[in-house]
Amino acid sequence: MRKIPFSVQILAGLVLGVLLGFVARSTDAAWLSSTLGTVGSLFIQLLKLAVPPLVFTALVVSVVSLRGVTNAARLAAKTLLWFAITALVAVLIGIGLGLLINPGRGVTLDLAGAAPPKHTGSWTDFLTGIIPTNPVGAFVDGNVLQIVFLAIVVGAAALAAGAVAEPFVNLNRSVLEIVQKALWWVIRLAPLGTLGLIGHAVDAYGWNLLAPLAKFTTAVYVGCALVLFVVYPVVLVAAGRLNPLRFFAGAWPAIQLAFVSRSSVGTMPVTQRSVERLGVPREYASFAVPFGATTKMDGCAAVYPALAAIFVAQVFGLHLRPVDYLLIVFVSVVGSAATAGLTGALVMLTLTLSTLGLPLAGAGLLLAIDPILDMMRTATNVAGQALVPTVVAAREGILDRTRYDSIGRRELVDPVPAGEPAREDDRDPAPVPAPA
Repeated sequence: MRKIPFSVQILAGLVLGVLLGFVARSTDAAWLSSTLGTVGSLFIQLLKLAVPPLVFTALVVSVVSLRGVTNAARLAAKTLLWFAITALVAVLIGIGLGLLINPGRGVTLDLAGAAPPKHTGSWTDFLTGIIPTNPVGAFVDGNVLQIVFLAIVVGAAALAAGAVAEPFVNLNRSVLEIVQKALWWVIRLAPLGTLGLIGHAVDAYGWNLLAPLAKFTTAVYVGCALVLFVVYPVVLVAAGRLNPLRFFAGAWPAIQLAFVSRSSVGTMPVTQRSVERLGVPREYASFAVPFGATTKMDGCAAVYPALAAIFVAQVFGLHLRPVDYLLIVFVSVVGSAATAGLTGALVMLTLTLSTLGLPLAGAGLLLAIDPILDMMRTATNVAGQALVPTVVAAREGILDRTRYDSIGRRELVDPVPAGEPAREDDRDPAPVPAPA
């Protein structure tokens, strides 16, 4: 398997998964359906298993590492600013596409069967849910938003404490390296996980269920593609004077893994490695990438909720006023941290619907196809998480442009190392595959 490029392994898993899904659906093979579902679920569970320790240690280390970065406060502010700018453009594209396509107009669905999801989001829950009542409970429940809050506070306290906190910081660095090492093993299973996830989706949904929502699904994919392949290249050229082809060549391993894993946090080690290969200093990348993996969601928190709100309003025969569209923009730019880098965007969707006063049962109509939508959404999320540090580094003059410009000219090999990921600065970074 080491001789087969990782991108080819992913593609093979994708194709084989589609074929097995059609076989399972057409033959009613219960054992095959169960196997595909189990394989996909286990892969997602393994990714989620690493999320709490990965998020906490990565953010603690990244906050502390800011003391080694010149103008750290300026870089952090610029990162947040570009997070907001790109999110604003993404949500405007979602709204514009929704008004142009009208994804819910003419759609006939059984509204009587629609029910609000069990887990919903509201501004009250979002604000009160940031601070945990029990720090251990945040890890037990896997509440990423609360873990992010704890990590930032602890990291800031360790930074302020200085030398006395160094043993604690070193412990977090060690745990982070261990978790990332284990996560590389899980990432190696991505082709198998892809087979199970795609096969289960084809088997479970099929065209009969997708047909009524085909227009909405197409709108989500087109909207994310516009952000990914139009907006981001424009930002790279206009704001950073960077070649977009070099960026996609460097970031493609992370984008590809995000598409099949549907987890920004699970993809975070690959994203950070890709950003560093693009020439972003490690001290800054170790802050921007973990922070972006939990808050920067152009697909899940901008394009998708905008289109979904328009879809739900049209299906239920409700009219959205101009102020409602402004609320969609506000929620997308400010509330994106509610998604917290996990698979799915249910919390963000219900937060948007509740803010607009739309029926939460509308979210139930979209749950069936959510895994299919989430693949493209997460790929867009991760691309944005790699884009912003690259652009900010270029604008601040700290990007290694020689390294950046050499990405596309290198021989293309497997982005996932066989052993411990090479992290030494004096080692030539491993080349990465370009998009097909």
